[in-house]
Amino acid sequence: MGEALLFYVVLGLILIAELTNGWTDAPNAIATVVSTRVLSPFKAVLMASVFNLFGVLSGTAVAETIGREIVNPELINLETITSSMIAVIVWSSFTAWLGLPTSETHALVAGLGGAGIANAGFHALVWAGWKKVLLGLLFSTLLGFIGGALLMTLLYYLLQNCLPGKVRRSFHYLQMASSALMAFSHGSNDGQKFMGMFTLALVMGGRLSHFAVPLWVMLLCAFIMALGTLIGGWRILKTMGFKITELDTPQGFAAETAAGATIELASFLGVPLSTTHTINTAIMGVGATKRLSAVRWGVTARILMTWVITFPACGLIGYLTSLAMKAFTIL
Repeated sequence: MGEALLFYVVLGLILIAELTNGWTDAPNAIATVVSTRVLSPFKAVLMASVFNLFGVLSGTAVAETIGREIVNPELINLETITSSMIAVIVWSSFTAWLGLPTSETHALVAGLGGAGIANAGFHALVWAGWKKVLLGLLFSTLLGFIGGALLMTLLYYLLQNCLPGKVRRSFHYLQMASSALMAFSHGSNDGQKFMGMFTLALVMGGRLSHFAVPLWVMLLCAFIMALGTLIGGWRILKTMGFKITELDTPQGFAAETAAGATIELASFLGVPLSTTHTINTAIMGVGATKRLSAVRWGVTARILMTWVITFPACGLIGYLTSLAMKAFTIL
């Protein structure tokens, strides 16, 4: 495959991965607002698409982490990026078919890491960026769960003497706001990751002299991600919104607010985290405040197993794809 053709193939794969990110991660922002029947699925997806777009345009800190601090740009090539995108697309499509929420963040960094190792060995990995990935794991698991549990406990205390009907009406509108926050934060973190990959490909293809995300790349990735969100991920939405635990409007508000605040903090620090993990653990934390049995731990165990498998699976796909492309180039 010629270098020029490969360059355009890489850009196309990145946009496909961004599209996949939009449709598989749409439930992150809208699962709770749909399950509590505050918004219909169509209205929720439309709202998420708009705020995802705004979030993507809000900054570039996460994009720079992905583009410069996961693997050393000087030790990889367009084949490495191609391999990582194939890993993301294959794994995300497979888990979406199973109806399981997975992390495009972990799929991306694992696929990129595996492809980088195949191309240049372990010294291709940049420890500074991987420390941020590990910090993101801490954010998305502990902060998500604890934040959801603490906020829900506070709401139980504040609302204990309120009439249930009044509570539902009040939180009907509050949950719309919290769902918008979740959609915006998803764009500000997850949306930026593929922006970073697109910019890295432009640098490697000689279209940019140095790594700096152009406005047109931000707009293009924001549009593609919004389009993916409009396509929607209804099987995953069913898992997250209805199968983990039963939610009412205060619980949905607590989960989305805790998750959105956690993700925004990570975006500000340039930490790539899994929005999927964050909202899932927040929902678990909220559900656990009722009683531990309120969380359907069988479904949760399947989700956790998917999270655990994502790193090695995508790393292996990226590694093997990169080796195959190198062998094909030699032939």
